[in-house]
This record gives sequence, C-alpha cells and structure tokens, in this order.
Amino acid sequence: MHPMVNDDGTAKASTGPDTDSAGAAGGGKARTKSRGRPRSFDRETALEKALLAFWEHGYEATSVSDLTRVMDIGAPSLYAAFGDKRSLFEEVVRMYGTRHGSFTDRALAEEPTARAAVERALCEAATAYTEPGHPHGCLVVHAATNCSTPEVEKSLRDRRNANIAAIESRIRADVAAGVLPPATDAAALARHAGAMIQGMSQQARDGASREELEAVAEIALSVWPRTGTHTG
Repeated sequence: MHPMVNDDGTAKASTGPDTDSAGAAGGGKARTKSRGRPRSFDRETALEKALLAFWEHGYEATSVSDLTRVMDIGAPSLYAAFGDKRSLFEEVVRMYGTRHGSFTDRALAEEPTARAAVERALCEAATAYTEPGHPHGCLVVHAATNCSTPEVEKSLRDRRNANIAAIESRIRADVAAGVLPPATDAAALARHAGAMIQGMSQQARDGASREELEAVAEIALSVWPRTGTHTG
C-alpha cells in the first residue's frame, strides 16, 4: 500500500473520523467535526506522474507549475513532501532506474560474456525505448537536453558514464580471461556500446520502431572482435 501524505507534506493519520465526544457522552448523536484537514495524496502516485513529466519534457523544460498540475498537488505540498524541483528529480531518476533503466546492469551481471551482455542490453533497449505506456527513449539521456543546471547535468552524465565504465570493466575481464583478443581496445568498444544505447534513445524519440532499433543493434554487434585469442 502506498503511503498517503497530507497536502502539507505530513504523513496522513490512519485513525477514523473524529467525533464530538461531548455530544456522544451526553446521549446526543455524535457529530463529525468539520474543521478543515489537509488534503491527502498518494505520494507514490504523485511521484510516478512527475516521472512521466520529466521523461516527456526533460528537466529544464518541466516547470514547478507543470509538476503541480500533473501531480495534482499545490506548490507548498510539493516542497514539503519532495523538497525542491531538483530533489524531486533526483528521486524520479532513482525510481526510473529501478523500474525502467536497469537492463544494462542486469545484463552485465547475468550474461556469461561482455558481448552477450551488450547484445542483451541493446535488444532490451530497443524494446524499453519503444514500448507503449510511457514516453519513448531514456529519461537519463533525454532529461539532459538543454539542461542549464550544472548539478543535474553532472548527475545525469555521471550515470551515463558509469554504465560505460561497467561495460569496459566487463570487456577487460574477458580480455584477461582470453575470451576476447589481447589487442581489444576495451575503452573504445565500451564507449561504442554506450553511444549505441544513447543513440537508440534519441532514435526512439524520433519515431524509430523496435524492429528498426533491433536492426541497428545487430549491426553494432558486428564490430566486436572475434571470440578467443585466435584470429585465423
């Protein structure tokens, strides 16, 4: 069950309706108090709506008024429950990573080789970036477009570079194990994979279909060196 939050940002009490105890004690009909309470909202649902707004429009182009409108809460409630716009965005990015953006990490952890992991990541990106029900492409890529807030831009850049570093680490491990040739340029190959994943995001935003992105992924994999140390 998602936690409910009052419109002033405090946690909603779970007790039943207040009654006028004096009226009940005197034998009269209990009266429900009508003093105004803060309007409550589902914090998780509000966060999901913010995620879709940032995903569709990017960080810079999504204003606080846009957020309060789509989240259906007042500005004081947004600041009380989530902090400022940047704090809200950071929470949105964490939610995105958990729900939509962890396919590369999973592939690197579960596949037996770097090539297999990248192949899976590219194929899953083709699906994730084009599936219905949410904006196309990757939030971590698209939200950085025209971003003039240095802290946000750096945070998103660090996330993208961390993915490339993780791919490079896996490639180097395969080179050391003899799975890939000793002359493999691990840094360049990892950056190529990162460029393909990030480029597929923009292509999806521009209307490319899953099948078209899968074809791109197949071509991208053709540059990988042959498995093993023998080239003959």
